[in-house]
Amino acid sequence: MAKYAIYKSDTGYYAYEYHDTLESLKNTQFNGIVTEDKLPVVLDGNGGYYSFRKDDYMFDRLVECEGSPLKLEQMYFKNQDTFKLGWMSPEGDTYSCDYTSHTKAAQVLVDTFFPGAKLPERTLGKAGWLKIIDSWDGVQREHGQYVYSLTGKLTKKQADKLYDLGLYNNPEVKELINDCEDIW
Repeated sequence: MAKYAIYKSDTGYYAYEYHDTLESLKNTQFNGIVTEDKLPVVLDGNGGYYSFRKDDYMFDRLVECEGSPLKLEQMYFKNQDTFKLGWMSPEGDTYSCDYTSHTKAAQVLVDTFFPGAKLPERTLGKAGWLKIIDSWDGVQREHGQYVYSLTGKLTKKQADKLYDLGLYNNPEVKELINDCEDIW
């Protein structure tokens, strides 16, 4: 049974492997690297480890379980009122992520909705999902949102949701609507 430290961000929860004994680190790449005085630690899944602090303002809880400690809707909040970036299904459901997590979110979405599929972002795109990304170019004073459709299409439900999100007047959304409203 594995232990996880669960943290909360603005777009969802995430889990890091939690280790509080040298024994639990035996089958990891940190066996012999992390010493007793550095415990407890969390492994970030990207080849790094951090000292665990229970007073970290983003720390939520410790979980001990078999398999994944979080469900899709916990990792990437579904239909969050404050949605800014992430993925939108053809049904208009949104899954929030931050500006660097689209690929990770795509993998979890594909594992859930298209098990066994390869190339997660492409799989979602071909299935009609929209990718809402940050459009900041480093010069603008404010970040924006850009809506990307791999197929060049969107559904009526997606258009309605984009309206609710205040993205209806984005140039790319206007073009998608013009190209698709005759087929709704």
